[in-house]
Amino acid sequence: MWIAATAAGLFAGAGLIIAIGAQNAFVLRQGLQQRHVGRVVLACAGADIVLILAGVGGMGALVLQWPLLLQVLRFGGAAFLLWYGLQAGLRAWRGGSALAAAEAQGGSGRQVLMTCLAFTLLNPHVYLDTVVLLGSLSTRYPRDLRWAFAAGACAASVAWFCTLGYGARLLQPVFRRPGAWRVLDAGVAIFMFCLAMLLLLRPLSP
Repeated sequence: MWIAATAAGLFAGAGLIIAIGAQNAFVLRQGLQQRHVGRVVLACAGADIVLILAGVGGMGALVLQWPLLLQVLRFGGAAFLLWYGLQAGLRAWRGGSALAAAEAQGGSGRQVLMTCLAFTLLNPHVYLDTVVLLGSLSTRYPRDLRWAFAAGACAASVAWFCTLGYGARLLQPVFRRPGAWRVLDAGVAIFMFCLAMLLLLRPLSP
């Protein structure tokens, strides 16, 4: 039963975490630059672990009782995504930066960490996915097995962010060319704008 509960948590967590999102795009870019990757991976996985454990511990119902907080996160997150999308769009427009230049412009460790936490904590869907949804799924198991479910979900988060952050180096030969960075930044800009519009136009629902 412990193995089954852990496997269920692993697959449920992977299904939610691996979905393409703004946070994943940011982790990928840092991985390509090979700047502060460990810090970024630790922040993303650590935040997921805290939220998953909170959901399994019963915080999901409490989150649902704070609709105003979710709305604040909704509009704050949309504003942040628009700002970051604009920065990516400007980088794509200016161009002229291969991988070496991108590495030099990666920002300080503190700036990278704060940006990473903003992508994580200003996204209202992260609370609905980890705290509410995974917390709800865990209630199908007896109390002891809920923590096995949580362990599986946490393992999925750690594995995914390690793979994304450290595995991105395999794409470095492609991003030695300035044109590849322009394409990536243009795609990130469009993606961020679309996510921001979805947050603004579509009400949140658990």
